[in-house]
Amino acid sequence: MTALVRYRLTTLLLSQRYLPPLLLFTALVTVLTSNDTGPLTATHAASGLAMLLAATWLTTALAGLDDPPHRAVVTAATGGHRRLATGTVLTALAVCLPLTVLGLVLPLLVGNHSPTAADLLLGAEAQLTCACTGAAVGLLTARPVVRRQGHGLLLALALLLVLTLGKGLPPVNVLLTRLSGHHRSADLVGSTGLLLALAAALLGAAAAAHAVAVRRD
Repeated sequence: MTALVRYRLTTLLLSQRYLPPLLLFTALVTVLTSNDTGPLTATHAASGLAMLLAATWLTTALAGLDDPPHRAVVTAATGGHRRLATGTVLTALAVCLPLTVLGLVLPLLVGNHSPTAADLLLGAEAQLTCACTGAAVGLLTARPVVRRQGHGLLLALALLLVLTLGKGLPPVNVLLTRLSGHHRSADLVGSTGLLLALAAALLGAAAAAHAVAVRRD
């Protein structure tokens, strides 16, 4: 699996398709948190939203890197569609990890905050929750699951809107609502950890569904 992730990372870097989601994430975090002096929980909500969009775009790009003949070769070499889908997920999360660090550090540089350990832990949990959710959306709307890019984009936008704006819908809407409620970070670490576990489970289900859809393609 390590070799597969390394291969996917190399292919992604050479294609330069990581640049748009990276720039989007950096721009959104900078704009939404610049000169911010409020509670860090609200800042984590902004970084989480940026991560949700970036992870969706990044995973869609990763899943659609290979044309059908090349994908067939890679699938045979890696041991099956499920294994390839798992490699795609791990690669997307591997890219999201440095973005998580950036999402924690950048608001401290452009704003005025004095973070505690609970603040940093909560921020990491929030961004990883959104990263897993965004990766799940990306897998379900990428080619070859959705054959036309335009249709995949519309479906991804619709899912993101539902996940973000659907009142009381876990994990994203619940997360953003709690982070915007001006609670202390220490009070939210436990519940956010549960949302992260839920998002990871959703990502696992999306990876299995993606593998089944690609096998039937």
